[in-house]
Amino acid sequence: MDKLLQPADLEEWRNAILAGRPSYKKTVVISSGTCGQASGSVQIIEAFREELARRRIEDDYGLQITGCHGFCEMEPNILVYPDGLFYRNLAPADVPRVVEETLVKGRVIDRLVFADPRTGRKYSRQTDIPFYQKQARRIMENNLRIDPTRIEDYIAADGYQALAKVLFDMSSSEVVDLVRASGLRGRGGAGFLTGLKWFLCRDAAAERKFIICNADEGDPGAYMDRSLLEGNPHSVVEGMIIGAYAIGASQGFIYVRMEYPLAVKHVTAALEHARRAGLLGKSILGSEFHFDLHVVQGAGAFVSGEETALMASIEGR
Repeated sequence: MDKLLQPADLEEWRNAILAGRPSYKKTVVISSGTCGQASGSVQIIEAFREELARRRIEDDYGLQITGCHGFCEMEPNILVYPDGLFYRNLAPADVPRVVEETLVKGRVIDRLVFADPRTGRKYSRQTDIPFYQKQARRIMENNLRIDPTRIEDYIAADGYQALAKVLFDMSSSEVVDLVRASGLRGRGGAGFLTGLKWFLCRDAAAERKFIICNADEGDPGAYMDRSLLEGNPHSVVEGMIIGAYAIGASQGFIYVRMEYPLAVKHVTAALEHARRAGLLGKSILGSEFHFDLHVVQGAGAFVSGEETALMASIEGR
């Protein structure tokens, strides 16, 4: 990975990634967040690799490992593109038949498709399933397409393009004004306006400023932060760099509970990949903006999700 010295380098890298991607007949996308791995997705991945290698067709059919797709009770599940087929609750023993029937012969395996528990109606395509139909997946959509361990997947999906635009085409006040005009709100219960928060931080008098991602997520059964950090960590990193530029911060922290080991692993790797690419640290993308991020692991105290307690925890108090 070469260090990016200007926005043109980012675009050149994206084009090279897209040009170098193999053209598969079909691709199996395997959901493998914490919920998937707890249900056996790692074994499903290995079974697909072994079966494709055994049949010597790994050059024809691809595998894509991603974070959680959201339908956790259906794990392990897969998507088959370009058809958009959705198979749920797979076992390793199902894999040879999926390869033979669905990949090679193009047939749908009725036993593996989703059946609505209320009506009994079966849905073979993910986009037709009622659970997904009512969702506007503006934040989680790329969990279906990106391998969170590969910065190349994020770059190919226009990753860090917004950052390049901000650093070279916009002032900090223009960024704040744009976010205020968008009406974007925080995802917590208060729904506090993001643009207002950035406006107040930008105008606050201070020698040093910091930006913090609160991924403590102490509410029982709330896993949106975990799913995003596991499945698309660079989206959080890019957003934090943009926010830091807007308010004038030089350092940032991602506070995530240590009970989320996969999230910690993926976001830590994402930071290292971004630094190597020149997207974090000094002179980001060759600009005059310097900013770096650090991961802090919380000890699981529920109160740490409250922002003043969280800041105290980061400071070692």
